[in-house]
Amino acid sequence: MPTREAFAVKWSRVALTWLPFADAASAQIPLSRLLRLSLFQVSVGMVMVLLNGTLNRVMIVELGIPAWLVALMIGIPLLVAPFRAMIGHRSDIHRSVLGWRRVPFIWFGTLMQFGGLAIMPFALLLMTQSDSFTVGTFASVVAFLLAGTGMHVTQTAGLALAQDLVPEDRRPRAVALLYLALLVGMMVSSLIIGSILADFTPTRLVQVIQSAAVLTFLLNLVALWQQEARSPAIASALTPRPPFSQVWAQFMSEPITLRLLCALGLGSIAFAMQDALLEPYGGEILGLSVGATTRLTGAWALGAMASFALAGRWLDNGTDSLRIAGFGVVIGIMAFLLIVFAAPLDSAVALALGSMGIGAGAGMFSVGTLTAAMALARHDTAGLALGAWGAVQTTSAGVAIGMGGILRDLVSNLAVSDGLGQTLAHRSTGYATIYIIEICLLLATLVVLGPLVGQSPLTKPAAGTGFGLTEFPT
Repeated sequence: MPTREAFAVKWSRVALTWLPFADAASAQIPLSRLLRLSLFQVSVGMVMVLLNGTLNRVMIVELGIPAWLVALMIGIPLLVAPFRAMIGHRSDIHRSVLGWRRVPFIWFGTLMQFGGLAIMPFALLLMTQSDSFTVGTFASVVAFLLAGTGMHVTQTAGLALAQDLVPEDRRPRAVALLYLALLVGMMVSSLIIGSILADFTPTRLVQVIQSAAVLTFLLNLVALWQQEARSPAIASALTPRPPFSQVWAQFMSEPITLRLLCALGLGSIAFAMQDALLEPYGGEILGLSVGATTRLTGAWALGAMASFALAGRWLDNGTDSLRIAGFGVVIGIMAFLLIVFAAPLDSAVALALGSMGIGAGAGMFSVGTLTAAMALARHDTAGLALGAWGAVQTTSAGVAIGMGGILRDLVSNLAVSDGLGQTLAHRSTGYATIYIIEICLLLATLVVLGPLVGQSPLTKPAAGTGFGLTEFPT
């Protein structure tokens, strides 16, 4: 018996050592239940890979759809982001006769994801036919809007549900686990989708997207099952429900809020402008296959995971959160330089390293600015503060993706027609222009962010709390 007990103790230590965030579990919510809940993040990661990675390459290279139109379509669902703060607030104060706050939002978000993905492949194929281009374009816009909106609603309410379920002392580690699940979902999805579409055919495209729709529905259903308890207080009309305007005014009264959100917007535009162009860049300029370019998304996620772990260690050691965000900006500048030189060097390795660097820089920048936003939040405005972070970050990304596609087409067409001189008369000129603009925007982000560094305690986690994210909306 003592030997068996000693073995159990040693095994528990191994579990805590080798299973990331295993200590997020508690008596109220064991690890198995927490892992099941994290499946909604896996489905969100899969949809992100499809919308921002695989489909933009397929639409531009294989289906021959103009890059500006593809970029606008991908940017459409991101423009729903300004309503994320309101969605989070509504789920906080939602009155349901069934006694649920989060379940209705997650359920309808899942249905929107499923519906958008179900009609998307047929809409895209219609766009390739000249006689049905208009109908296909309209159907594709609806499909992208449904899938993107559903993704935002599901993720916002799902992270809020995790915050409700997990005890306060375990909440940072639990939500860190959810963010890790998002990145794992992106990496695994990019590898699987890339391998299936290595030999592209329209039939395979339909099979992949519709399989993703079914898998999204099943994953979210399993994640949601028997997670939220019914509460009489939620169904009661007597429960206080403060208006959105009141909570928003309280949040904006903080002295550094506006500058922090401006820095966040600039940095988000800088990191996201190439989102719809990285895989077409690899396919059109370097001649990479669909599978090879889709794996770039996996490299991005790997870089983000590494930066998340490194930022966590730094924050545990008391490093200023906005200084960490600045480090992420510097890493991003170096990554974009690598990508610019990948074309003249004809180096797929430089492109992969640049993609990994973008993920690392964007992850570090996101963690740093989000931690600062957490410090701004009071106990009654935490959801709104972090929702505002998500709204600014994702809206900026949506605008940037649209701008990137339009500018790439304009500059590339001008360069190929010899409008910029014989030296720049190449398709890669349009891509390089976008990456150089992003480098300039990152330098501007450092200028805006600099004066905020060192303003404690707003930019530092409270002593003894360790590192954790009470909500990571993207």
